[in-house]
Amino acid sequence: MTEHLQFTVEEGIARIVLNRPERLNAFTFEMIDAWVEALRQCRTDDAIRVVVVTGAGTAFCSGGDIVEMGDRLEHTPLQRKNELFERIERIPLAMEDLDKPVIAAVNGVATGAGMDLALQCDIRYAAQSARFAETYVKVGLVPGAGGAHFLPRLVGVSKALEMFLTGDFVDAAEAHRIGIVNQVFPDGELAGAVDRIARRMARAPALTLRMTKRAIYQGMRNDLRTNLDLISSHYAVVTSTEEHRELVRGFIAARARSDEAK
Repeated sequence: MTEHLQFTVEEGIARIVLNRPERLNAFTFEMIDAWVEALRQCRTDDAIRVVVVTGAGTAFCSGGDIVEMGDRLEHTPLQRKNELFERIERIPLAMEDLDKPVIAAVNGVATGAGMDLALQCDIRYAAQSARFAETYVKVGLVPGAGGAHFLPRLVGVSKALEMFLTGDFVDAAEAHRIGIVNQVFPDGELAGAVDRIARRMARAPALTLRMTKRAIYQGMRNDLRTNLDLISSHYAVVTSTEEHRELVRGFIAARARSDEAK
C-alpha cells in the first residue's frame, strides 16, 4: 500500500480512502497499484462484505495527476495505451470482478477519471457540496477510465455527450436528479449516513448480496430467458444455506408470536 491510499477493514466493511487532500486526491500510478491490491483483497477475503470508497479532505478525486501526466507527454502511442489498459483500466475490471457491494461516498469534487472512479461503484451517495464534471475535453483527452461506458448507462447518451463535450460541472442536486447519485446528504452527515447503510448491508446474508449483484450486472447483458434461468440457479443456491433457513424460521416464529398477541 501507500500513504496516499488508506485501506482498512472493520466489522465486515472495507474502506478505501484516497489520501492526497493537498492535490484534491488526484491519483498517481502508485495509488492505482495500491487500489488494485485493495480490491483484490476485498474480492478474496470472505470477512469483507461491503466496500466504501471516499476521499480525504474536501474532495473525492480530481482525476489523474496532471504533473505526472506531463512527464509522459513524449511517450509513444503504445506506451500511452498501455498506461491506461495495463494500469488505470485495471480498476474498472477489478470492480467488475468484485461481486460485493461497493459504495462511493462522494464528499467533494469528482472530476475526469475521479468522476469515472465514482461511476464504477455500485451505489453513489454525495455530500451537498459535491460537484461532478467530465473534464477530459479541457486537456484534450478522451474519457479513459471507463466513463464512456458507465455514464451513458446512468444518464442516457445525450446527457452523457453533453457532459463529455462541454466539461461543465453539475452540482449534487442535479447529479441526483439525472441519476448519477442515489441520495444527497448535508456535508456533515454524509460519512455517518454511508456508514449506517454499509453496516446494514454488512449484516445481510453475504451470499444473497453477492448473487443479487451478479444477477443485476449479468442480466444487463442477457435476454429474459437467460436471466430467468440464471436467477433460478442463484435461488437454488441461496435457499440451500443454513442462513436462509434460520431467517425463514425466525420470520415464521415472529409472525406466530404476533398472531398470538392479537
